Amino acid sequence: MVQNRWSSAVLLTLVLGMNGISMHSSAGEQGPDISLEGVVDLHVHAGPDSRPRSVNDLEAARGAKDARMRAILLKNHFTMTADRAALAMEQVENLEIFGGVVLNRAVGGINPEAVRQMVDFSGGRGKVVWLPTFDAEWYVTNAGAGGVFVSVMQAGAPVPTVLEVFSLVAEHDLLLATGHSAPEEVLALIPAAKRLGVRRILVTHVFSQGATMAQMREMASEGAIMEIDWLAVFSGGRSIMDYTIAIREIGVDHFVMSTDLGQAGNPLHPEGWRAYISAMREVGITVDEIDIMAKRNPARLLGLDPW
Repeated sequence: MVQNRWSSAVLLTLVLGMNGISMHSSAGEQGPDISLEGVVDLHVHAGPDSRPRSVNDLEAARGAKDARMRAILLKNHFTMTADRAALAMEQVENLEIFGGVVLNRAVGGINPEAVRQMVDFSGGRGKVVWLPTFDAEWYVTNAGAGGVFVSVMQAGAPVPTVLEVFSLVAEHDLLLATGHSAPEEVLALIPAAKRLGVRRILVTHVFSQGATMAQMREMASEGAIMEIDWLAVFSGGRSIMDYTIAIREIGVDHFVMSTDLGQAGNPLHPEGWRAYISAMREVGITVDEIDIMAKRNPARLLGLDPW
């Protein structure tokens, strides 16, 4: 894994060098000139939270509105955000704000009732069900501190409550996000979800769980959309060239860009977007391609635009 990241970084340096672009160009030099009109961010963290956040829901929404973004999706690992999105919608005009529920232990794990209640909450802003993130078996085993995890697979098949959740996602035409599930789990879960009628599937920050190019091709062939987030690049876990190689090999139609920002001390969401778009443009991703990944595909996943 380290060797792959090093190779991508070297390749990125060569590509930028051949085009006369500095690796150290400041996002602040280019960022203010980049329009975020129409951008949809599917990965917005904000407070209140049990983890330190840079902004609260209203501040995140107002920042997105001021940047003329089209929509944001509030995500919290430990509590539902559909109600919070509804409250924010009452305070911030000209911005679509959505929420969802992450099926971690704090809401009972793979708990179909949590999904039912989210759908029934007034305001109708609950659009997304994430499979476990910090409590996912892959995360607890590989990235967490060990301990209790929430299983989505047993003996090579989805657990029964996962299938019940999939049925609810299909019934209410929600977006299913795969959370921090292992790539092997994702590849088993996608067909099961589709058989039960799920139409919109997002593979949560596909690189962070270590999916190979072959696995990403298979996810794309199944009709899933894969998330590539700015936080992973900003924090040094991935490089823009990692993303660029995947986009060129698999096709821009199979990806969405997001920030995954909101952590205390990190850039605010619009600032992250401008840096992200600047970086993408520097390595040759076109404005039209960015529009597909930052506007069209995420809007479709949220049901704002037709497929």
